[in-house]
Amino acid sequence: MIRDPETLDAFLSSLNRFVRERLVPAEELVAETDVIPEDIVREMKQIGLFGLTVPEEYGGLGLTMEEEVMVMLEMGQTSPCFRSLFGTTVGIGSQGILMDGTEDQKAKYLPLLATGELIASFALTEPEAGSDAASLRTTAIRDGDHYVVNGTKRYITNSPHAGIFTLMARTDPNNKGAGGVSAFIVERNTPGISIGKIDKKMGQRGAHTADVIFENCRVPASQLIGHKEGQGFKTAMKVLEKGRIHIAAICVGVAERMLRDALRYSIERKQFGKSIADFQLVQALLADSQAEVYAARCMVIDAARKRDEGRNVSTEASCCKMFASEMCGRVADRAVQIFGGAGYLAEYGIERFYRDVRLFRLYEGTTQIQQIVIARNMVRDFAE
Repeated sequence: MIRDPETLDAFLSSLNRFVRERLVPAEELVAETDVIPEDIVREMKQIGLFGLTVPEEYGGLGLTMEEEVMVMLEMGQTSPCFRSLFGTTVGIGSQGILMDGTEDQKAKYLPLLATGELIASFALTEPEAGSDAASLRTTAIRDGDHYVVNGTKRYITNSPHAGIFTLMARTDPNNKGAGGVSAFIVERNTPGISIGKIDKKMGQRGAHTADVIFENCRVPASQLIGHKEGQGFKTAMKVLEKGRIHIAAICVGVAERMLRDALRYSIERKQFGKSIADFQLVQALLADSQAEVYAARCMVIDAARKRDEGRNVSTEASCCKMFASEMCGRVADRAVQIFGGAGYLAEYGIERFYRDVRLFRLYEGTTQIQQIVIARNMVRDFAE
């Protein structure tokens, strides 16, 4: 659902210019230094990128799902690390508060998230619990007016920079299933929290992940999202469902960027006296990529519109995440092939994208998890 096409077009045009003039020229610098320059971060905040999904009454832009997808398609035209900086804040970091938080919790945190004053992280994954989110071992045991939290969270995006964590922890040790998990808003300066060293990753330099360790961390009971125990797993699943459409849109945007770079190179590169774009086997690589990008874009927009209509899009979201992330990997591989030897060299940039996009098939639910979700939904729907 697009509420005001003219306003959205103006915003997308401005964002496109920002991506081309500010972010794309900074890609190599960020890749070398592993740091996004502060002046770029400030501009991202001023544009409103940290408040895309925060409702207008809390100072955000309040984008619909379809509008958010269109913005992500633009952000995908540059290194994924830039999107990652605000992605956890507008997505999985804040959506739990927005969907299930109390009015007081929303009023306290959403305005700060919208301006980028606070960066949010989503603390779900653990050393022995990732895809099996219901098997969380981090505990939050009630002690008077507080919960005492103990446990370690792993691969937590933006944790070195986060001001708050949307934490999933087990409040009922006797309930080993999903019903024993609750969600909390934990502020970074709460005693008992420590951040591990920044992970060295295959790609996406500039986007930082690290462990978050909770040692007898006393969290006020008022920080329990919605003031309800046992709702954490449901909150996490709702958040991840929306996030999967968001990630799928980024996959499409990045695939478009890689394909455009590969097309340009194939036109400029000469072999046997003509552009390699004139060779049918190279044309096949280009055509297959274009068809898959188009298919993924259509899927993402369709799922976004259905979600805006209030429909259950669990299956569609997983289909989008699965197909778009796998498609993006195939496009990256074909792009390197079109570049040939140059594709293996850092100076051309395509090898960086090749490494960056590999993560898309892993986080917020691996391809295999999406397959399970889709198939289970199919069986359930058939039985009904």
